[in-house]
Amino acid sequence: MPRIIEEKDLKKPLLVSDEGLKEVGLVKRAEDILNDEDIEFRTFLDVQPNPSIENVEDGYSRFEEYDCDSVICLGGGSPIDAAKSIAILAANDGDIIDYEGVHAVENSPVPIIAAPTTAGTGSEVTPVSVITDEENNFKFTIYSHKIIPEVSLLDPDLITSLPADIAASTGMDALTHAVEAYLSKVTNPFADALAEKAMELIGKNVRKFVADRKDNEAASSMLLGSMFAGLAFSWGRLGNVHAMAEPLGVYFDIPHGTANAVLLPVVLDYNALADKGKYRRIYNYISRKEAEGFSPGLLAEKVYELNEKLGNPGSLSELDVDPDCIPEMAEDAMKSGNVKINPRQTDFDDICRLYQKAL
Repeated sequence: MPRIIEEKDLKKPLLVSDEGLKEVGLVKRAEDILNDEDIEFRTFLDVQPNPSIENVEDGYSRFEEYDCDSVICLGGGSPIDAAKSIAILAANDGDIIDYEGVHAVENSPVPIIAAPTTAGTGSEVTPVSVITDEENNFKFTIYSHKIIPEVSLLDPDLITSLPADIAASTGMDALTHAVEAYLSKVTNPFADALAEKAMELIGKNVRKFVADRKDNEAASSMLLGSMFAGLAFSWGRLGNVHAMAEPLGVYFDIPHGTANAVLLPVVLDYNALADKGKYRRIYNYISRKEAEGFSPGLLAEKVYELNEKLGNPGSLSELDVDPDCIPEMAEDAMKSGNVKINPRQTDFDDICRLYQKAL
């Protein structure tokens, strides 16, 4: 990291992370590396899961207060998404919600260096930042190629301290990225190749990694799989799982990876009617043996089984989701562009039924 900072002639980065990573010693590790090289920096840790507008504004205030010139994000998707948005405000006027949507960021953000501490979001290579508007109970997405981090540092040592449940949910997050990109209506050969490599790496290693996070080979493969999955959905987009997962984070503060894990088999079962042959390939990547007499419905069954093996929740009821909120969540999900590119045509009533089935 110090070499990169020197090469890019950065004078005072803002280190963006969270309190959880401070508790496990990863923030101190990063700070010690910077201090040992006499690099001047400031630290901002007030990032919550599902980062909010307030988190971003507080981080930008810290950035301005100490006259920083770049951001280093250490963490999973939440610190990285928050750091991307802080970097946007550092180079653009207005409020962060002004940049919701596709390619609304006018000026290139200040330099961003990302070091992921989970093998899940792929945010270290994506043009996406997802922020929660707590006042209006809604998550919004900023999509701009300008916010892709200039440098991403994939260090398996950074993910070996993950608890098993986090390794399991983030692993399924990465798998969901690859699967949805692969099945999207707007995918392309480039995105397909990335998604297939991601599914190969994740399918072979997610069980090993959850079983033993100190397995360096499995950790390295999961980081690479997560990165390839992030690249895949950057170019192939996503689908109903992500459209439905975002409201679950807003209404019930369910971690994104956990929401994806629960929803993925439900949506795969719904989308099976639209399968054009890719379901068998996905099945073969995540299964330990090829299915005889394969039918598309077997894929959802295999994902349910994988979730159970990894220890992920099997339903939204286990996460205390209130069925009365389904209409409101479905309304928010329908605002996502991902519904339009889901492989099977989907309307409001379909989303409501999918939430009900996931309970």
